Amino acid sequence: MTPISAAEAARHILEHVELQPALRVHLDDALRRVLARDVVSPLDIPPHSNSAMDGYAVRREDVAGATPSNPVTLEIVEQLPAGRFPTKAITKGNCARIFTGSPVPDGADTVIRQEDTDMGDPVVAVTDDRDAGRNIRHAGEDIRQGDTVLTAGTQLTAAHLGVLASMAVGNPLIYRAPRVGILGSGDEIAGIDQPEEILSGRKIASSNSHTLRALVHEAGGEPVDLGIAADTPESLQQHFERGADCDILVTSAGISVGEHDYVRQVLQTMGGSIDFWRLRMRPGAPVGFGHVGETPWIGLPGNPVSAMVTFELFVRPALRKMTGHALPFRQSVPVTAVEPVRITSGLQHFLRAIVTTDSDGTREARLTGPQGSGILTSMIQANALLIVPEGHEEVPAGTALRAILFEDPGCQEEPAFE
Repeated sequence: MTPISAAEAARHILEHVELQPALRVHLDDALRRVLARDVVSPLDIPPHSNSAMDGYAVRREDVAGATPSNPVTLEIVEQLPAGRFPTKAITKGNCARIFTGSPVPDGADTVIRQEDTDMGDPVVAVTDDRDAGRNIRHAGEDIRQGDTVLTAGTQLTAAHLGVLASMAVGNPLIYRAPRVGILGSGDEIAGIDQPEEILSGRKIASSNSHTLRALVHEAGGEPVDLGIAADTPESLQQHFERGADCDILVTSAGISVGEHDYVRQVLQTMGGSIDFWRLRMRPGAPVGFGHVGETPWIGLPGNPVSAMVTFELFVRPALRKMTGHALPFRQSVPVTAVEPVRITSGLQHFLRAIVTTDSDGTREARLTGPQGSGILTSMIQANALLIVPEGHEEVPAGTALRAILFEDPGCQEEPAFE
């Protein structure tokens, strides 16, 4: 099978994964989920004009010109603690004692803060008119009844949850998180529940199981651990079958041309399809995509860095599409290489890099160090992937390139690594 480019692979994967069904969840479980339907407000917010201060609800014309040496005295006709609705209108010469959040009585257009009075009772003296016409939150000044407040496709933040709560939306309709089956393979690896095997050097820790699980969480999926299969077709098939109720399957290792790489063979034995399994990129040339029955499968390399890089480029966008995001791909930004970059082939490279921003806004990129696909600590240091296009084996210092920033919230519809 002829290798294809990373961008071709990313587009193909997105064309063959489906949006998840919508369901209602409790508001407190909706953080970072994506709305499946517009939310229209059933009420004005605030629902009634209310006080922004502890003080006195008055008519502005009654307090005009008030000063400490020339105070205005008003009769208090009602006390309005928070939660109590007024029963009397404010007319000439009177006022209501009011507290923050309390509904403003008819006739009042001003709340004088209590610091500008003598706080007398039953008559209060106003000593400053600086609040005339102020300190009232008017009905509907935030949201009007019938407004479309949030649109489908919005990823919910803490602020969104607060707005939904203010409209009594206790169970928003969101796209279901896809169940992502994560399967590792290899006789040489062990889970962290076997520390003696790892610490003795007899086995290698299955770090991919944990990094992929965390990455799935971050991308909005629900990770399902399918375990670590032995390097036999029988074991691989048994582990694949554990993922029968998953929405997408992600494997690490076992899809290249090694003597014990059985993943592709097992997929075909199970009636699956393989659309591609080799890419023109480093790290991560052995990346595969296909289906097991109706379930999409993405095969990642076994090397820890390669697995994380290819997850970022292919699995994360797929999960974003499945959870309702219209813009699945991270953006890339222009950077300048501050050191020469030498690579061993003319393939497209995604190198772990540290991008810094100068005072004038320009960005510079330097590599984290050695770029071996097993140097997992480089992913801790990196804040970006530096993209070196195909056909370049040496990039001089000062070359203009592009980089994908891990923490950049910007996203786009098409892959940034064309």
